[in-house]
Amino acid sequence: MNTPLAERIRPKTLDEYLSQSHLIGPKGALTTQLSSGVISSMIFWGPPGTGKTTLANIIAETSGRPFYTLSAVDSGVAAVREVIERAKKSDTLFSTKNPILFIDEIHRFSKSQQDSLLGAVEKGWVTLIGATTENPSFEVIPALLSRCQVYVLESFSKQDLEALLHRALKKDELLSEKNVTLAETEALIRLSGGDARKLLNILELVILSEKKDTITITNALVKQKVQQNTVLYDKTGEQHYDIISAFIKSIRGSDPNAAVYWLARMIEGGEDVKFIARRLVILASEDIGLANPTALVLANSTFQAVNTIGYPEARIVLSQCTIYLATSQKSNAAYMAINKGQQLVKQTGDLSVPLSIRNAPTKLMKELGYGKEYAYAHNYEGNFVAHEFMPESIEGSKLYEPGNNPKEQQLKNYLNQLWKDKYNF
Repeated sequence: MNTPLAERIRPKTLDEYLSQSHLIGPKGALTTQLSSGVISSMIFWGPPGTGKTTLANIIAETSGRPFYTLSAVDSGVAAVREVIERAKKSDTLFSTKNPILFIDEIHRFSKSQQDSLLGAVEKGWVTLIGATTENPSFEVIPALLSRCQVYVLESFSKQDLEALLHRALKKDELLSEKNVTLAETEALIRLSGGDARKLLNILELVILSEKKDTITITNALVKQKVQQNTVLYDKTGEQHYDIISAFIKSIRGSDPNAAVYWLARMIEGGEDVKFIARRLVILASEDIGLANPTALVLANSTFQAVNTIGYPEARIVLSQCTIYLATSQKSNAAYMAINKGQQLVKQTGDLSVPLSIRNAPTKLMKELGYGKEYAYAHNYEGNFVAHEFMPESIEGSKLYEPGNNPKEQQLKNYLNQLWKDKYNF
């Protein structure tokens, strides 16, 4: 049987679908749409193997609509138009059951390809369902994105993955003929990285490589079988998240040699250069930040350059930026500050803005004290005057802790000079 296990046991109904309860639970957004019969265009955004394609199939089956599918990897504008024409012929303008067009990896569609979809979506000839592992706000044109609901699919939990393993052993015609005991699941789950499809591929590989009908799956057995069949991870690009993780950690660890190596691995593996550039922008702020503010400027310029010139020349720009970031001073102070700020907001709720720093555009607001006693910094020496900007109940809260690097130590001294012992920088 050549059909992969993940395909053989693909859920056909929402009842069979595991995880994503926020979308398909009793009050989930997709449950509501399916029960109403009105299906809007949508984009599923989530890691590989979280059921994006499966959900699209279930929506089409449950709603009784014609289903057309395209892969952004091998479909040009002509293919898009051809499918739209077929969809129009299978439908009438007076029907509410317009066909569903599912596009896998929609983030790989060019602007012209996405433009070719726009008219069909606007006129209701098709209901678009796109699947992407990338942030659609970066990769989908605004006109198309504004006509779609974006639903985030979350990685499977350990419990979900274990339930999937047991279901595969019970439901699959081929595996159910064998006497399989799941003694240990840690290695299966760790190697899958939360990807359900990858998990089932590994499970099938381990079972079918054993030439007997009674099998006990242990961590040691899984590791042994996977090491003998490393091609499992390369042929479909499933190392994507492992390698980008190694790349980011090498830059964070100030190792330009390792960073360029992992960059080369991604480039040779056909990784989207825009994806790499975007991660460099994030790293420049998250891991370098105020220790070297120029890092963000260079990373952003790299992103713009990569988008302009494309592959193969983009590899040179990416290499330059990678080496610069790897050899730069590091600080995660800005990243930690916003984390603390968000946590404080969650703990304290919507605290009132102090009257002294409220906007006072009307006479009534002025009479109520809005803006009263506000001290305009530029009227004071050094363009600074001590004032309270925090809500009363959290006065003196310190969110930013300058990093231990030359640039931020200068900032620390400056802030201490201004605020004295208020924040104890």
